[in-house]
Amino acid sequence: MSNFNKSFIKLTAILFIVVLSGAFNSCATAQSSSKKQQYKVAVCDWMILKRQKLGAFGLASEIKADGIELDMGGLGKRPTFDSKLGDPVERKKFLDKSKELHVGISSIAMSGFYAQSFAKRETIEPMINDCVKAMKDMKVKVAYLPLGTESDLVKNPELRPIVIERLKWAGKQVGKIGGVIAIETSLNATEEKKLLEEIDSKCIKSSFNFANAADNGRDIVSELKILGKKHLAQIHASNTDKVWLENDTMINMPEIKKTLDEMKWSGWLIVERSRDVTQVHNVKANYGANVAYLKKIFQN
Repeated sequence: MSNFNKSFIKLTAILFIVVLSGAFNSCATAQSSSKKQQYKVAVCDWMILKRQKLGAFGLASEIKADGIELDMGGLGKRPTFDSKLGDPVERKKFLDKSKELHVGISSIAMSGFYAQSFAKRETIEPMINDCVKAMKDMKVKVAYLPLGTESDLVKNPELRPIVIERLKWAGKQVGKIGGVIAIETSLNATEEKKLLEEIDSKCIKSSFNFANAADNGRDIVSELKILGKKHLAQIHASNTDKVWLENDTMINMPEIKKTLDEMKWSGWLIVERSRDVTQVHNVKANYGANVAYLKKIFQN
């Protein structure tokens, strides 16, 4: 074999190794990039005083949140939510602003059910259908449904059958668009898991709230482990208003992250409260601090 041919073969082999190495490095970079996005941090638009307002995106961007939990609007005695999201022109404004500022939408919230009864309201169907339509039109996969004070299954266990029946139906509706309704209850994790198993719908999951566990003396890490990855759609990663998350001795955030890592869970961490009561009305300070702390722990 001539020296030229030997040199050519060696050069070809070296080039092959370089290209192959580059491919592996590219995959590693893509995986690392993906891993950084395992947890995203959002804020509730109604808690930053921007309920279904375009300004929520700008404020979220200013405090460096990755997204907002966008509310369906007020409910009161109306047959359905007072929502702009059903109007194509208004909806486009929200989607355009989200894209412009690179602020995502973690979920569509039905916060009206904090005070209204999911178990007793007669117009549940248009409410759920309007929310599901908004999810579909805005390409959002999760809806947030708090069962609230009027459908509290700890205080009103007699409502359990009707709540289950309605959630089974709601699961079928959101399932048509490949979405999930994430419910928040006052139950402990063991009982909430039983409830989800009784509903028996892959489209009804848990919206876990740190405050529910902390306020009732339950260990957040243990509760997360009991619920498990399968049942967990999103997390309201804040406590009742007292101090900022970074100063909250009731919440061991590094241990929570370790637990979620071990569970291989990924998703949205949403700041609802954990406001400093000495400056409770300072939206930027409170939510800016809590978003920064969650990012420091979960996106470092």
